[in-house]
Amino acid sequence: MGTFITRRILQTLAVIVVLSYVCFYLMSLMPGDPVDMMVASNPKMTTEDVARLKTLYGLDQPIYKRYASWMGSILTGDLGYSRTYRVPVEELMGPRLWNTAILSFASLAVSLMIAIPLGVFSALRPGSKLDYFMNLFSFAGISIPSFWLAIVLIIIFAVKFPILPAGGTQTIGADSGGLWADIMDRSVYLILPVASLAIQQIGRFSRFTRSAMLEAMRNDFIRTARAKGLSRRQVVWQHGFRNALIPLITILALSFSGLFSGAILTETVFAYQGVGKLVYDSIIGNDYNVAMISFVISVSMVLLMNLVADICYGFADPRISYQ
Repeated sequence: MGTFITRRILQTLAVIVVLSYVCFYLMSLMPGDPVDMMVASNPKMTTEDVARLKTLYGLDQPIYKRYASWMGSILTGDLGYSRTYRVPVEELMGPRLWNTAILSFASLAVSLMIAIPLGVFSALRPGSKLDYFMNLFSFAGISIPSFWLAIVLIIIFAVKFPILPAGGTQTIGADSGGLWADIMDRSVYLILPVASLAIQQIGRFSRFTRSAMLEAMRNDFIRTARAKGLSRRQVVWQHGFRNALIPLITILALSFSGLFSGAILTETVFAYQGVGKLVYDSIIGNDYNVAMISFVISVSMVLLMNLVADICYGFADPRISYQ
Protein backbone atom coordinates (compact mmCIF):
# COMPACT_ATOMS: atom_id res chain seq x y z
CA MET A 1 0.00 0.00 0.00
CA GLY A 2 2.78 2.45 0.92
CA THR A 3 4.66 1.81 -2.32
CA PHE A 4 1.48 2.25 -4.34
CA ILE A 5 0.63 5.57 -2.66
CA THR A 6 4.19 6.88 -3.06
CA ARG A 7 4.24 5.99 -6.74
CA ARG A 8 0.88 7.61 -7.33
CA ILE A 9 1.90 10.80 -5.50
CA LEU A 10 5.02 11.10 -7.69
CA GLN A 11 2.91 10.55 -10.79
CA THR A 12 0.44 13.18 -9.56
CA LEU A 13 3.20 15.76 -9.07
CA ALA A 14 4.54 15.09 -12.57
CA VAL A 15 1.10 15.49 -14.14
CA ILE A 16 0.51 18.74 -12.22
CA VAL A 17 3.79 20.18 -13.51
CA VAL A 18 3.06 19.22 -17.13
CA LEU A 19 -0.53 20.46 -17.11
CA SER A 20 0.35 23.68 -15.31
CA TYR A 21 3.00 24.43 -17.93
CA VAL A 22 0.50 23.77 -20.75
CA CYS A 23 -2.06 26.05 -19.10
CA PHE A 24 0.59 28.71 -18.47
CA TYR A 25 1.56 28.58 -22.14
CA LEU A 26 -2.07 28.86 -23.28
CA MET A 27 -2.64 31.80 -20.93
CA SER A 28 0.38 33.54 -22.45
CA LEU A 29 -1.20 33.24 -25.92
CA MET A 30 -4.25 35.24 -24.87
CA PRO A 31 -4.36 38.67 -26.53
CA GLY A 32 -3.35 41.52 -24.26
CA ASP A 33 -0.93 41.17 -21.35
CA PRO A 34 -1.11 43.37 -18.22
CA VAL A 35 1.21 45.97 -19.72
CA ASP A 36 -0.92 46.23 -22.87
CA MET A 37 -3.97 46.81 -20.66
CA MET A 38 -2.06 49.57 -18.84
CA VAL A 39 -1.21 51.19 -22.16
CA ALA A 40 -4.85 51.03 -23.28
CA SER A 41 -5.99 52.77 -20.09
CA ASN A 42 -3.18 55.38 -20.08
CA PRO A 43 -2.39 56.86 -23.51
CA LYS A 44 0.40 58.99 -22.02
CA MET A 45 2.67 55.98 -21.55
CA THR A 46 5.72 56.04 -23.80
CA THR A 47 7.51 53.20 -25.56
CA GLU A 48 10.26 53.39 -22.95
CA ASP A 49 7.66 52.97 -20.17
CA VAL A 50 6.23 49.90 -21.90
CA ALA A 51 9.67 48.32 -22.28
CA ARG A 52 10.53 49.04 -18.65
CA LEU A 53 7.27 47.52 -17.39
CA LYS A 54 7.64 44.40 -19.54
CA THR A 55 11.15 43.94 -18.11
CA LEU A 56 9.83 44.52 -14.58
CA TYR A 57 7.11 41.88 -14.93
CA GLY A 58 9.38 39.50 -16.88
CA LEU A 59 7.13 39.59 -19.95
CA ASP A 60 10.15 40.02 -22.24
CA GLN A 61 11.54 36.61 -21.28
CA PRO A 62 10.84 33.24 -22.98
CA ILE A 63 7.82 31.33 -21.76
CA TYR A 64 9.83 28.60 -20.02
CA LYS A 65 11.77 31.16 -17.97
CA ARG A 66 8.56 32.90 -16.96
CA TYR A 67 7.07 29.55 -15.97
CA ALA A 68 10.14 28.61 -13.93
CA SER A 69 9.99 31.96 -12.14
CA TRP A 70 6.28 31.53 -11.43
CA MET A 71 6.68 27.95 -10.19
CA GLY A 72 9.60 29.01 -7.97
CA SER A 73 7.42 31.67 -6.36
CA ILE A 74 4.64 29.10 -5.81
CA LEU A 75 7.04 26.68 -4.09
CA THR A 76 8.14 29.44 -1.70
CA GLY A 77 4.53 30.18 -0.74
CA ASP A 78 4.16 33.34 -2.81
CA LEU A 79 1.00 32.89 -4.89
CA GLY A 80 1.36 36.23 -6.59
CA TYR A 81 -0.74 39.36 -6.76
CA SER A 82 -4.15 39.82 -8.35
CA ARG A 83 -3.99 42.64 -10.85
CA THR A 84 -7.79 42.85 -11.04
CA TYR A 85 -8.59 42.98 -7.31
CA ARG A 86 -5.30 44.58 -6.18
CA VAL A 87 -4.79 42.08 -3.33
CA PRO A 88 -2.53 39.01 -2.84
CA VAL A 89 -3.97 35.87 -4.39
CA GLU A 90 -4.02 33.95 -1.09
CA GLU A 91 -6.20 36.64 0.50
CA LEU A 92 -8.56 36.50 -2.46
CA MET A 93 -8.75 32.71 -2.82
CA GLY A 94 -9.36 31.88 0.84
CA PRO A 95 -12.93 33.24 1.21
CA ARG A 96 -13.85 32.12 -2.32
CA LEU A 97 -12.69 28.55 -1.64
CA TRP A 98 -14.69 28.52 1.58
CA ASN A 99 -17.84 29.74 -0.20
CA THR A 100 -17.45 27.18 -2.99
CA ALA A 101 -16.81 24.37 -0.49
CA ILE A 102 -20.01 25.21 1.39
CA LEU A 103 -22.07 25.30 -1.82
CA SER A 104 -20.55 22.14 -3.26
CA PHE A 105 -20.73 20.07 -0.06
CA ALA A 106 -24.34 21.12 0.52
CA SER A 107 -25.44 20.24 -3.02
CA LEU A 108 -23.49 16.97 -2.95
CA ALA A 109 -24.97 15.94 0.41
CA VAL A 110 -28.51 16.72 -0.73
CA SER A 111 -28.09 14.87 -4.01
CA LEU A 112 -26.58 11.76 -2.37
CA MET A 113 -29.29 11.55 0.29
CA ILE A 114 -31.93 11.54 -2.44
CA ALA A 115 -30.18 9.77 -5.33
CA ILE A 116 -28.80 6.68 -3.57
CA PRO A 117 -32.10 5.47 -2.01
CA LEU A 118 -33.95 6.38 -5.21
CA GLY A 119 -31.48 4.42 -7.34
CA VAL A 120 -31.50 1.40 -5.02
CA PHE A 121 -35.30 1.18 -4.80
CA SER A 122 -35.59 1.67 -8.56
CA ALA A 123 -33.13 -1.18 -9.16
CA LEU A 124 -35.11 -3.46 -6.85
CA ARG A 125 -38.29 -2.81 -8.88
CA PRO A 126 -37.20 -2.58 -12.53
CA GLY A 127 -40.04 -1.72 -14.88
CA SER A 128 -42.24 -0.36 -12.08
CA LYS A 129 -43.81 3.11 -11.97
CA LEU A 130 -41.07 4.22 -9.58
CA ASP A 131 -38.45 3.04 -12.04
CA TYR A 132 -40.05 4.89 -14.94
CA PHE A 133 -40.40 8.06 -12.85
CA MET A 134 -36.78 7.84 -11.71
CA ASN A 135 -35.53 7.38 -15.27
CA LEU A 136 -37.58 10.33 -16.50
CA PHE A 137 -36.38 12.54 -13.65
CA SER A 138 -32.76 11.43 -14.10
CA PHE A 139 -32.64 12.07 -17.83
CA ALA A 140 -34.36 15.44 -17.35
CA GLY A 141 -31.90 16.45 -14.65
CA ILE A 142 -28.89 15.39 -16.69
CA SER A 143 -30.13 17.04 -19.90
CA ILE A 144 -31.26 20.41 -18.55
CA PRO A 145 -28.54 23.08 -18.98
CA SER A 146 -27.39 24.37 -15.61
CA PHE A 147 -27.67 28.04 -16.58
CA TRP A 148 -31.24 27.53 -17.87
CA LEU A 149 -32.28 25.74 -14.70
CA ALA A 150 -30.74 28.50 -12.58
CA ILE A 151 -32.62 31.19 -14.51
CA VAL A 152 -35.92 29.29 -14.20
CA LEU A 153 -35.45 28.96 -10.43
CA ILE A 154 -34.73 32.69 -10.17
CA ILE A 155 -37.85 33.57 -12.20
CA ILE A 156 -40.08 31.32 -10.10
CA PHE A 157 -38.77 31.84 -6.57
CA ALA A 158 -37.30 35.35 -6.78
CA VAL A 159 -39.47 37.13 -9.36
CA LYS A 160 -42.91 35.51 -9.57
CA PHE A 161 -42.91 34.49 -5.90
CA PRO A 162 -40.27 36.72 -4.21
CA ILE A 163 -39.54 34.42 -1.28
CA LEU A 164 -35.82 33.84 -1.93
CA PRO A 165 -32.96 36.15 -2.99
CA ALA A 166 -32.10 36.07 -6.69
CA GLY A 167 -28.35 36.02 -6.11
CA GLY A 168 -25.46 36.84 -3.85
CA THR A 169 -23.70 35.11 -0.99
CA GLN A 170 -25.03 36.89 2.09
CA THR A 171 -26.76 40.09 3.14
CA ILE A 172 -24.34 42.99 3.54
CA GLY A 173 -23.65 43.48 7.23
CA ALA A 174 -25.36 40.24 8.28
CA ASP A 175 -22.10 38.84 9.69
CA SER A 176 -22.21 41.46 12.46
CA GLY A 177 -25.27 39.82 14.02
CA GLY A 178 -23.43 36.79 15.40
CA LEU A 179 -22.57 33.29 14.22
CA TRP A 180 -26.11 31.90 14.20
CA ALA A 181 -27.51 34.90 12.32
CA ASP A 182 -24.70 34.60 9.77
CA ILE A 183 -25.41 30.88 9.25
CA MET A 184 -29.14 31.48 8.77
CA ASP A 185 -28.54 34.35 6.35
CA ARG A 186 -26.09 32.33 4.25
CA SER A 187 -28.48 29.37 4.23
CA VAL A 188 -31.18 31.46 2.56
CA TYR A 189 -28.81 32.48 -0.22
CA LEU A 190 -27.73 28.85 -0.70
CA ILE A 191 -31.17 27.40 -1.38
CA LEU A 192 -31.46 28.23 -5.08
CA PRO A 193 -27.82 27.46 -6.05
CA VAL A 194 -27.91 24.18 -4.11
CA ALA A 195 -31.21 23.21 -5.75
CA SER A 196 -29.80 24.03 -9.20
CA LEU A 197 -26.72 21.86 -8.69
CA ALA A 198 -28.47 19.06 -6.77
CA ILE A 199 -31.14 18.44 -9.42
CA GLN A 200 -28.47 17.64 -11.99
CA GLN A 201 -26.36 15.58 -9.58
CA ILE A 202 -29.38 13.56 -8.43
CA GLY A 203 -30.01 12.43 -11.99
CA ARG A 204 -26.40 11.35 -12.48
CA PHE A 205 -25.98 9.60 -9.11
CA SER A 206 -29.34 7.80 -9.28
CA ARG A 207 -28.55 6.42 -12.74
CA PHE A 208 -25.16 5.12 -11.63
CA THR A 209 -26.67 3.65 -8.45
CA ARG A 210 -29.46 1.93 -10.37
CA SER A 211 -27.09 0.42 -12.95
CA ALA A 212 -24.60 -0.77 -10.32
CA MET A 213 -27.34 -2.29 -8.15
CA LEU A 214 -28.99 -4.05 -11.08
CA GLU A 215 -25.68 -5.68 -11.96
CA ALA A 216 -24.88 -6.57 -8.34
CA MET A 217 -28.29 -8.12 -7.64
CA ARG A 218 -27.91 -10.52 -10.59
CA ASN A 219 -24.80 -12.19 -9.16
CA ASP A 220 -24.73 -15.69 -7.71
CA PHE A 221 -23.76 -14.55 -4.22
CA ILE A 222 -27.12 -12.73 -3.94
CA ARG A 223 -28.97 -16.00 -4.53
CA THR A 224 -26.69 -17.68 -2.03
CA ALA A 225 -27.40 -15.01 0.58
CA ARG A 226 -31.13 -15.43 0.05
CA ALA A 227 -30.82 -19.20 0.26
CA LYS A 228 -29.04 -18.85 3.63
CA GLY A 229 -32.16 -17.14 4.99
CA LEU A 230 -30.76 -13.63 5.36
CA SER A 231 -33.26 -10.82 5.62
CA ARG A 232 -34.05 -8.66 2.61
CA ARG A 233 -32.29 -5.69 4.23
CA GLN A 234 -29.09 -7.70 4.74
CA VAL A 235 -29.17 -9.02 1.18
CA VAL A 236 -29.74 -5.59 -0.35
CA TRP A 237 -27.46 -3.40 1.75
CA GLN A 238 -24.72 -5.71 3.06
CA HIS A 239 -24.27 -7.79 -0.09
CA GLY A 240 -25.81 -5.95 -3.03
CA PHE A 241 -25.07 -2.33 -2.21
CA ARG A 242 -21.54 -2.99 -1.00
CA ASN A 243 -20.65 -4.67 -4.28
CA ALA A 244 -22.24 -1.76 -6.15
CA LEU A 245 -19.96 0.73 -4.41
CA ILE A 246 -17.04 0.41 -6.85
CA PRO A 247 -18.57 2.49 -9.69
CA LEU A 248 -20.21 4.80 -7.13
CA ILE A 249 -16.84 5.51 -5.51
CA THR A 250 -15.45 6.50 -8.89
CA ILE A 251 -18.21 8.97 -9.75
CA LEU A 252 -18.26 10.29 -6.18
CA ALA A 253 -14.50 10.90 -6.24
CA LEU A 254 -14.81 12.83 -9.49
CA SER A 255 -17.60 14.89 -7.94
CA PHE A 256 -15.49 15.62 -4.87
CA SER A 257 -12.68 16.77 -7.13
CA GLY A 258 -14.92 19.51 -8.45
CA LEU A 259 -15.71 20.88 -4.99
CA PHE A 260 -12.91 23.43 -5.10
CA SER A 261 -13.04 24.25 -8.79
CA GLY A 262 -16.47 25.78 -8.52
CA ALA A 263 -19.58 25.61 -10.67
CA ILE A 264 -18.76 28.42 -13.08
CA LEU A 265 -22.17 28.76 -14.74
CA THR A 266 -24.20 28.38 -11.56
CA GLU A 267 -22.03 30.76 -9.54
CA THR A 268 -22.06 33.31 -12.35
CA VAL A 269 -25.86 33.24 -12.79
CA PHE A 270 -26.48 33.55 -9.05
CA ALA A 271 -23.59 36.02 -8.57
CA TYR A 272 -22.30 33.66 -5.89
CA GLN A 273 -18.86 34.70 -4.71
CA GLY A 274 -17.10 31.40 -5.23
CA VAL A 275 -14.10 30.05 -7.09
CA GLY A 276 -16.06 29.40 -10.29
CA LYS A 277 -17.09 33.01 -10.70
CA LEU A 278 -13.60 34.13 -9.69
CA VAL A 279 -12.04 31.99 -12.43
CA TYR A 280 -14.46 33.39 -15.00
CA ASP A 281 -13.76 36.99 -13.98
CA SER A 282 -10.01 36.33 -13.91
CA ILE A 283 -9.94 34.89 -17.43
CA ILE A 284 -12.02 37.76 -18.77
CA GLY A 285 -9.73 40.27 -17.03
CA ASN A 286 -6.46 38.49 -17.97
CA ASP A 287 -5.63 38.04 -14.28
CA TYR A 288 -2.97 35.37 -14.85
CA ASN A 289 -2.03 34.65 -11.24
CA VAL A 290 -5.57 34.02 -10.02
CA ALA A 291 -6.50 31.90 -13.05
CA MET A 292 -3.35 29.77 -12.77
CA ILE A 293 -3.72 29.14 -9.04
CA SER A 294 -7.36 28.16 -9.58
CA PHE A 295 -6.30 25.76 -12.34
CA VAL A 296 -3.59 24.16 -10.21
CA ILE A 297 -6.07 23.66 -7.35
CA SER A 298 -8.61 22.06 -9.70
CA VAL A 299 -6.07 19.70 -11.27
CA SER A 300 -4.63 18.77 -7.87
CA MET A 301 -8.08 17.95 -6.51
CA VAL A 302 -8.94 15.74 -9.50
CA LEU A 303 -5.71 13.76 -9.19
CA LEU A 304 -5.89 13.57 -5.40
CA MET A 305 -9.47 12.32 -5.38
CA ASN A 306 -8.60 9.70 -8.00
CA LEU A 307 -5.94 8.45 -5.59
CA VAL A 308 -8.45 8.45 -2.74
CA ALA A 309 -10.89 6.48 -4.91
CA ASP A 310 -8.24 3.85 -5.69
CA ILE A 311 -7.55 3.45 -1.97
CA CYS A 312 -11.26 3.22 -1.14
CA TYR A 313 -11.68 0.39 -3.67
CA GLY A 314 -9.69 -1.85 -1.35
CA PHE A 315 -11.98 -1.13 1.60
CA ALA A 316 -15.14 -1.66 -0.45
CA ASP A 317 -13.89 -4.88 -2.06
CA PRO A 318 -11.26 -6.90 -0.11
CA ARG A 319 -10.44 -8.84 -3.29
CA ILE A 320 -8.62 -5.78 -4.67
CA SER A 321 -4.90 -5.87 -3.91
CA TYR A 322 -2.27 -3.14 -4.32
CA GLN A 323 0.70 -5.51 -4.39
